[in-house]
Amino acid sequence: MPSCDVCGKIGRMGRNVSHSKRHTPHRWMPNIHVAHLPVNGTVVRQTVCTRCIRTLYRTPRA
Repeated sequence: MPSCDVCGKIGRMGRNVSHSKRHTPHRWMPNIHVAHLPVNGTVVRQTVCTRCIRTLYRTPRA
């Protein structure tokens, strides 16, 4: 099961509920990508969710 190396986010289990109230199992998975990120001065290949990538490369506000 894929998980984010930064925040530890994993897939969630739930059920889709139709208009007729019929329940079917469903998994909501995080949007995981492979990224090369600097860690302690060296570039490391990590599996990271897109929210963490966005947060890591966010420009600070003035």
